[in-house]
Amino acid sequence: MNAKRPAGQATQEQKLPISKNEDVEFSMDQADAADLEALKRADAADKRQEEG
Repeated sequence: MNAKRPAGQATQEQKLPISKNEDVEFSMDQADAADLEALKRADAADKRQEEG
């Protein structure tokens, strides 16, 4: 069976690019505790991804 996939849906064979550059605005001056925790988790995730 050869069903069509919706546009933009990746197959298992495709490798999607990994990027650290996202279009978000972040201000340390306005960051609260949850923002700082999220920043730590994001940095740790980036490090794990780079180590492969």
